[in-house]
Amino acid sequence: MSWGPVGASLFASNIGSGHFVGLAGTGAAGGIAVGGFEWSGMFIVLLLGWVFVPIYLRAGVSTMPQYLQRRFGGRRLRLLLALLSLGLYISTKISVDMFSGAIFIREALGWDLYASVGALLAVTALYTVTGGLTALMYADLVQTLIIVGGASVLAGYALSAVGGLPGLRLRYPLAVAPNASAPCGQPRADAFHLLRGPRGADLPWPGLLLGLGVVSAWYWCTDQVIVQRCLAARSMAHVRAGCVVCGYLKVLPMFLMVLPGMAARVLFPEVVGCADPQGCLRACGTPAGCSNVAYPRLVLSLLPTGLRGLMLAVVLAALMSSLASIFSSAGALFTLDIYQRLRPRAGPRHLLMAGRLWVLVMVGLSLAWLPVVEAARGGQLFDYIQAMASYLAPPVAAVFVLAVFSPRVNEPGAFWGLLGGLGLGMGRLIAEVALGPGACGAPGGCPPWICGLHYLHFAVVLFLATGGAVVAVSLRSPPIPKQHLHRLVFSLRHSQEPRVDLDQEEPKDGDVQLQSKGPIDVGPMSPQPHSHGPNEPPAP
Repeated sequence: MSWGPVGASLFASNIGSGHFVGLAGTGAAGGIAVGGFEWSGMFIVLLLGWVFVPIYLRAGVSTMPQYLQRRFGGRRLRLLLALLSLGLYISTKISVDMFSGAIFIREALGWDLYASVGALLAVTALYTVTGGLTALMYADLVQTLIIVGGASVLAGYALSAVGGLPGLRLRYPLAVAPNASAPCGQPRADAFHLLRGPRGADLPWPGLLLGLGVVSAWYWCTDQVIVQRCLAARSMAHVRAGCVVCGYLKVLPMFLMVLPGMAARVLFPEVVGCADPQGCLRACGTPAGCSNVAYPRLVLSLLPTGLRGLMLAVVLAALMSSLASIFSSAGALFTLDIYQRLRPRAGPRHLLMAGRLWVLVMVGLSLAWLPVVEAARGGQLFDYIQAMASYLAPPVAAVFVLAVFSPRVNEPGAFWGLLGGLGLGMGRLIAEVALGPGACGAPGGCPPWICGLHYLHFAVVLFLATGGAVVAVSLRSPPIPKQHLHRLVFSLRHSQEPRVDLDQEEPKDGDVQLQSKGPIDVGPMSPQPHSHGPNEPPAP
């Protein structure tokens, strides 16, 4: 694939319907600070192209768990990461996209929530299982154009309706619901501040800079959905150019989603800014809050009939592109990293069918998780996504960062550090889901010593704790011999020595669908990515 489809596919795989509903809703509730989540990715995606993808290509892997096995040896670390990744897909990707897409269609067309989900899933699954990765990436190129074009039209209508940016700055602080009681339901005084105070803010600046950096590193540099797009590129030059294109596109959500969401609060304060559970239940059908309906209300109220259809196509394109990417990557993870271990003699057709059946299982689990998504984090969808990632992703980010940059880290350190970090994150997650973190005017049952630390600050603590555990355990056991690390770590990325892989696995037939037709040119400074062992040709 050339750089255009790669960059468009990276962006389209990232921007699902959850971004339209979630970014606009959180922008309506709290202001522009949520746009920092998107602008963080603008820089982290460059690390993917310049640091991580060259290592993955020289390792000759198709999935991220496979890289960990090649880097550390053993099977338990690969299996643990595969299971965790699939769990994150269910809780933060598939269920979120289904929920947000169903909200939009329910508001716009009046369809039943679960009927809308079923129709969308059927169409998405159809071209996911029949088209393959190349078809998905070319579809992403078209869908990116649709997403940017349609969202730009609605942003123009929304900002014009409130008097442009000056009118938004003047009217947003006054957008108070009739039933609002101070401080609940009041627009934030710092709504137009990107960086906010370190204490008491909804998105404190230390967490936005450090904690968000950790979560972004996990998403952009180690997530199978994203990395798989880069592994399909024609060469490293196309990988890096695609990452640059994606970085520029990440500037847009602030203006296409966050600011229109704030405009929606100005135009519909009684719905989008509802403050009490009963009022919210009457306004949008859920007592948790109605900020998630900000974007659909703009479409319904501002656009003429023809443009409503365009925006429906935009959201459906975003939903199907994101879900198709997740289904493709989840099927690869399940078949190559889990199912093939259980059935090592399974042929390509058998593995393909197993991957498709696993997608159906994930859909069912995601449907069961929808009530949790609807009620979590005061009804702010994007806040829920980031909180879930902050509890589970930092251990993965710590292990990958140390795997790439520290040759001294070994398998026992990586495994027990990852397991311990996941234990801490799961403890916080279970306590918050079971007891509730609380909301304005309704304190939750989760003790402050567990849930009192902001989730972005918790991500920093969890990343450092996991990294410390990985290093401590690694120092108590022998290091991995250098012969196993050539071109698997950053300091040895240009090594010309032959590498003896710890996993000793040859590429399977099932790997073909995940890679390009031939070896990817990783540049003049390194050998071909799939050549390793005694017959490996030296770099010039």
